[in-house]
Amino acid sequence: MFSFRTTPVGEQLDRALTDGRVGVFCTQNCWDTENRRYLYDLFRQRGNLEKVFTPRDTELTPLTNHIEFSREEIEPLNAVVVEIQDVGSRYFNYTKDVFALMEMLREMENPPSMYIIDHVNPAGRVVEGTMPGIADDLPADLADDLPYSGATPGQELHVPKVAHRHGLTLGELANLYLAEIGGKFPLHVISAMATDTSRQFMPWTIAPASDIPGFFTCDLYSGGGLWNNTNISSGIGTARPYEYIGAPFLNSEIVSRLPEAEGCVLRPCSFTPSCGTYAGQKCYGFQILLEPEFSYHSFQHTIHLMRTLSELCPDFKLSEGFRQKLSNDFLYNSILGRHSWEETREHIKLEEQKWIRKAKKFLLYEDQPYRIK
Repeated sequence: MFSFRTTPVGEQLDRALTDGRVGVFCTQNCWDTENRRYLYDLFRQRGNLEKVFTPRDTELTPLTNHIEFSREEIEPLNAVVVEIQDVGSRYFNYTKDVFALMEMLREMENPPSMYIIDHVNPAGRVVEGTMPGIADDLPADLADDLPYSGATPGQELHVPKVAHRHGLTLGELANLYLAEIGGKFPLHVISAMATDTSRQFMPWTIAPASDIPGFFTCDLYSGGGLWNNTNISSGIGTARPYEYIGAPFLNSEIVSRLPEAEGCVLRPCSFTPSCGTYAGQKCYGFQILLEPEFSYHSFQHTIHLMRTLSELCPDFKLSEGFRQKLSNDFLYNSILGRHSWEETREHIKLEEQKWIRKAKKFLLYEDQPYRIK
């Protein structure tokens, strides 16, 4: 059972919410601006708050983490109320945690109802990249020259079949994922327009995670998140993650030969991350400067940058998990130079169009996803 609701969760009269045992699955983004309280305070005041599930570290702790839960904690509940801020790309840990929770609910005989308090997507309705789809094995002639080691081919866990930058809200993603997994448990989405938070503040005002700190980060994350599965630092451990890209083994000559893209300029720079990849080491690379009058296709540009680094820099490597995260063998081979750049761009274009057609079946709002042309 699915429903889309346009009044705040505090006004919902479902017995599971008013009298039942409630678990709240949330991040710091569950702050209610009108009542100056967090979501779980509502149920604590009612006297029916059973459990709060939050990230294991404080909200600005360096490096990303997860929201942990167990079946033993979920089964006694009558309702699980979810409020996180998705960031628009399918890699986001907290969104993957929501999907893991949905998979658990699907397997229960008497699952609690799930309520999702929706938020505006800070990355907007822009679509980038491809839906997951990966062959069991690459052709034998590629086996010896892959800059890759250690990972078993396959898709990432708890990831729906959506584009890398999907253009949907969390509620729409959950609507889609419920269909994909064949879930029968009740799912209710509270409209993003039902709360003052979405009307008063931009969706990045409260940082969704320690590595998503500001206005531009979500526009860079669809491509920038891929660097986390390489031996290149994505700038985590600096004040500007996914804007600063580099490594100790890069140099100015290599950086000067990297391709720029419409909507951005690459500024050569150096930085020293305080944590994460190359913590405490001086890295050389570039800062991505966005041009405000253009749309920037972060995913496509990142594929182009990695393809160029594969040609120019013998030290550049794809790490364990990269192929699963990318989940597209055509693009994986393109990074290795097995397809022309013109073929690669056309492949991304067609896959984005395919995703937009699929996404329309799960939209809950009037504005439509679109691709950068």
